Amino acid sequence: MKSRLALAVATAAALTTLVGCGALDKAMDCVATADAIATSVDRLQQAASSASNDPTQLNEALNDISTELDKLQDTTDNADLSKAVDDLTKGVESVRTAVKEGDTTPDIKPITDAATEIGKVCTPG
Repeated sequence: MKSRLALAVATAAALTTLVGCGALDKAMDCVATADAIATSVDRLQQAASSASNDPTQLNEALNDISTELDKLQDTTDNADLSKAVDDLTKGVESVRTAVKEGDTTPDIKPITDAATEIGKVCTPG
């Protein structure tokens, strides 16, 4: 997923440089944010696997995802992307609630599924 997003970022950057179109700038922002979300989700997966050793890593990863979601939500008017962002936000809140209630092995599948969907929506072509 990361290599596909990196290629999409490079493609969007090249097209933006050549054309200078506002829509391409927006697409590039989407791709860059999706890549940041993918990185945060990777961190979340690592934190979830070692949550019993350091549960604060889970909260830090969730905070990172929330920050990137806020950025993405502010820049989109795409219905598919808005739905994926909403799904990811719900997943983050669900995991955050589970962690607060003492769950050291929360189900992060809804987060990974929604992050994958964001990657698909943000990848040009």
